[in-house]
Amino acid sequence: MKFYSTNNKALRVSLRDAVLQGLAPDKGLYMPERIPSLPAGFLDAAGERSLQEIAFVVAREFVSGDIDDNTLSSIISHALPFDAPVVSIEDNVYALELFHGPTFAFKDFGARFMAGLLGHFAQQEGREVVILVATSGDTGSAVANGFLRVPGTRVVVLYPRGKVSEIQEKQFTTLGHNITALEVDGTFDDCQRLVKEAFVDPDLTRSLFLTSANSINVARLIPQSFYYIHAYAQLRHLDLPIVFAVPSGNFGNLTAGLLAMKMGLPVAKFVACTNVNDVVPEYLESGMFNPRPSIQTISNAMDVGNPSNFARMLDLYNNDREAMAADLYGCSFTDEETRDAMRDVYARTGYVLDPHGAVGYLGIRSYLCQYGPAAGVFLETAHPGKFRDVVEETLDRSIELPEGLKAFAAGKKQSVPMSAEFADLKEFLLKV
Repeated sequence: MKFYSTNNKALRVSLRDAVLQGLAPDKGLYMPERIPSLPAGFLDAAGERSLQEIAFVVAREFVSGDIDDNTLSSIISHALPFDAPVVSIEDNVYALELFHGPTFAFKDFGARFMAGLLGHFAQQEGREVVILVATSGDTGSAVANGFLRVPGTRVVVLYPRGKVSEIQEKQFTTLGHNITALEVDGTFDDCQRLVKEAFVDPDLTRSLFLTSANSINVARLIPQSFYYIHAYAQLRHLDLPIVFAVPSGNFGNLTAGLLAMKMGLPVAKFVACTNVNDVVPEYLESGMFNPRPSIQTISNAMDVGNPSNFARMLDLYNNDREAMAADLYGCSFTDEETRDAMRDVYARTGYVLDPHGAVGYLGIRSYLCQYGPAAGVFLETAHPGKFRDVVEETLDRSIELPEGLKAFAAGKKQSVPMSAEFADLKEFLLKV
């Protein structure tokens, strides 16, 4: 399969080139030239398949011709040795728990799959691939851990100083080896801008083999579709339409869900829920897309004022807002509403939400209140221990960290201070 740029559909490249380039030369995002249909009978038997088996069938539709079946099977086995269970919270409300991977966040799905692909392609290249990633929290930890010690790769993580949780920061600043963390004096949007500028700078692209591990890379997008299908397989016995509420920042996660829907997954609606950084819900209501500086919230991984994957969403719907709004219900919530939901759910059910999952829970409750019965699934995108300070303060109780998070917390932070000026990043990259 070929992949085209959202800025120019005539620009088409192989999967290998799309993954290695990350961003298209015209600054567009790569999309598959066609959306394949799920194989006949696949959904009927999905309940009998493991997450890994579903992943192989879906991924094969996109990578066939570039990755042989044995290599693909090996990549998936290494990338996804964990599950994504659906957990009942209350009547008709379910949490899709995506935090059972090694860094306890949903980014493990995309980052580890991408690490497998990039490692495979890097070996073919015969020279070091430099992976740039901007993070508002979980992306950095997932990418850094996914690529740790992968031969032929070097990872540079850019993150906004003081705007990620301590545990998140420790997960990518304590690793060493082929991982470098740059602590940027700015916002996530500044970090994302720096990465994008690096990809179009002729000096850097001439001197270094650059690629990105952000959700702008199509190798991150494809594997995120796996767990929507896996969740459907766990709930297909219910005689109810299925609705997914996706707490969103850069909107790669939601875009992957839409991709699964376009492949044939029977989803009644997606709920695009955000914190106060609500440019996409605003677009769904008004038709106006107004990117703006992000506002810091307790759900910091969603603090994005100019989501990159919105370009892919527009592409999927041919820039037709009404068609997009037919599949999407948008809503946004404040920190106060998020904290209230965390307290309420814990008091009634004993379930501990992280701040991002709480936004997803509010989104599904909003949809169900307005549109009636459905199997409402919200994505619980991170373990609450990753936001321990917020969760403990909100619930007025201590929570136990998993052993894996304890190990990260005990590590020693190593980061390089960096301004938000591109010239400083460029100088650093050329010297390292």
